Amino acid sequence: MSEVRHPLMRLLWHLSEHRMTVYLAAFCSVINKIWDLAPPILIGMAIDVVAEQENSFLAGLGYPDVYDQLYILTAFTIVIWVLESLFQYFYAVLWRNLAQTAQHELRMQAYTHIQDLEMQWFSEQSTGGLMAIMNDDVNQLERFLDQGATDMLHVATTVIVVSAIMFSVAPEVAILAVIPVPVIVAGSFVYQRRIGVRYTKVRKEVGEMNAILNNNLHGITTIKSFTAEAREAGRVSEASQSYRDANREAIRLSASFVPLIRMAILFAFTANMLVGGWFAIEGRIGLGAYSVIVFITQRLLWPLTRLGETFDLYQRAMASTTRVLDLLDTEIGIVEGDTHLEGVSGDIRFEDIEFTYPGREDVLRGIDLDVPAGKTIGLVGATGSGKTTLVRMLLRFHDPLGGAARLDGHDVRELTLESLRGSIALVSQTTTLFPGTVRDNVLYGRPEASEAEMVAAAQIAEATGFIEQLPEGWDTNIGEDGHRLSGGQRQRIAIARAVLKDAPVLVLDEATSNVDNETEAALQRSIEQISRDRTTLIIAHRLSTVRNADAIAVMEDGLITETGDHDSLVDHDGLYARLWAVQTGESVAA
Repeated sequence: MSEVRHPLMRLLWHLSEHRMTVYLAAFCSVINKIWDLAPPILIGMAIDVVAEQENSFLAGLGYPDVYDQLYILTAFTIVIWVLESLFQYFYAVLWRNLAQTAQHELRMQAYTHIQDLEMQWFSEQSTGGLMAIMNDDVNQLERFLDQGATDMLHVATTVIVVSAIMFSVAPEVAILAVIPVPVIVAGSFVYQRRIGVRYTKVRKEVGEMNAILNNNLHGITTIKSFTAEAREAGRVSEASQSYRDANREAIRLSASFVPLIRMAILFAFTANMLVGGWFAIEGRIGLGAYSVIVFITQRLLWPLTRLGETFDLYQRAMASTTRVLDLLDTEIGIVEGDTHLEGVSGDIRFEDIEFTYPGREDVLRGIDLDVPAGKTIGLVGATGSGKTTLVRMLLRFHDPLGGAARLDGHDVRELTLESLRGSIALVSQTTTLFPGTVRDNVLYGRPEASEAEMVAAAQIAEATGFIEQLPEGWDTNIGEDGHRLSGGQRQRIAIARAVLKDAPVLVLDEATSNVDNETEAALQRSIEQISRDRTTLIIAHRLSTVRNADAIAVMEDGLITETGDHDSLVDHDGLYARLWAVQTGESVAA
């Protein structure tokens, strides 16, 4: 349905909770414009009073005294200006607050929806593109609601009210003023359709440029190490040039709109001035009526010069609306179960798991693995053998194409995500820390934990030593993604965070792969402590990390080819034995 509905209709549907605010803001905009159109009438009446005096329009209403007529016009002027100002304040407050509210709600809806989408969807997106939607596109909608909606209402009100006034004063002259309006409006819709395609391209180029900028800022170390600054500047320049070219196409069309409208306005204005002047000279209309025609024609036609700018803002907003709402309409691939699991013992079973990433060969091919509660199991194998993917089945980052992953006998697809993922603590190879203090990041594992529990978790992770040496200790700001800490320090905080979560299942995915031997030894001591009395899955390339595991499963080409403890696998003389020989240097001696 959303694919065929107009973007404006989709936007209004999403703003349905604020329907009364929209109605009230629109009402204030219309009333403000009505009062704004009154001064030309007052000017005409003033000229009529001075020229006709006792025979003026106001005299015909029962006020023959000229001075009384001027006092009445003065009072009308004050009242009208006050009302116009009041309603301008009302609509400005209403529209701007609605714009800010809509901006906030759409951004939060987009963000929370993104969080609910499956990991497979993320692999098909660019971070820069998503950032462009949640920032640039949402901001475009805010700008339209802040100004564009009012402008469109003002133009519509002006056309209706001014046409009614002119037809009541001089129908023959009014026709000349109104003739260009349909031409201008029709031209505006043609312009809107043509400019819409260009702005869709502009929004696409923004997303691609943001993706490159985001990637380069995150990879600045790699860029510098390869002295690729000039190369990357060239890539950014190329993306920026594409964005500029897309904008130039839109600018070329949008800039031509107002001059064309001015030509239509010129016809109407000169025709009214000329024909209205003939009528006034011939006595068919009064001098005051002629003044009203001249001034109000300008009020009718001049705002139409802004129609191009308004449509420009409108079309940008509609292009952004499509991107934001298409994101919100993306179906969530991982459907949450209904069973809330409590008192988890940690018994895990993978039953005939099959999985393939789109466009790739089979990653998992009928995996069967039992992980008894409270035991530590190691998963080893070459890169790409499916170790991390198997664990992702347990966390429901992906769902298997065949078979089932079970926790305490329950298919994980039957469980609520909160109870499932709340039962598992994950420490991954890529450590993610958040802007804030050390305290904030450790407490991320369990925000309600006490100070003593937090410190105890850091002690188990052997992190208290370096934390206490930081400039402000626990309250030291570690920067974006913890960039002010070393790799080993960041990993220890990640382990402390997992310890504090105190989940019955612990998953360590290459948790020691990016640290030195001394740090690895410290992390292994931490792992031995936190794996006691809980089910632990350890994925590792360094076999020393899993040497003391209760059992080790060796994965190769999506299959488990060997299982056993360290000693039995070494004696078996299979893949594990060969990997152990390589890592210990025994293969060199052979």
